[in-house]
Amino acid sequence: MQRVNPLKELMEFTDCYVLAALWYSEDENGRPLDAEYTAADISPETLERMQEDCRKFFTENRNFILCDGAPTGFTGTGPVGMAGYDFWLTRCGHGAGFWDGDWPEPYAKLLTAAACAYGEVNLHVGVDGLICD
Repeated sequence: MQRVNPLKELMEFTDCYVLAALWYSEDENGRPLDAEYTAADISPETLERMQEDCRKFFTENRNFILCDGAPTGFTGTGPVGMAGYDFWLTRCGHGAGFWDGDWPEPYAKLLTAAACAYGEVNLHVGVDGLICD
């Protein structure tokens, strides 16, 4: 039997969440932040909030994320990575997310409700050149 490492799962979830945040957030010219920025460019305070949101969401919803029939996703990381992406997309009201048909019911509805409860986040580049919320 393969042993599961919850810390590794949380790191994967968080990494994919941050990637989605950079991919779907835009600079003042409408270009995705990931065109010029990486996670290293996120302010420490913003990154800490992102990590805490991910820790809490993943911990509270891990069983739903690892449900039977969970999508393997386009991220190549399996359901954990896909859930990281979908957490960002769903909480920020993008045109895809837990609800778009990849996740089986009733988990899609449960994950959608849980993600929406976190509210929207808008990233931007601050005057110091760091990404903040």
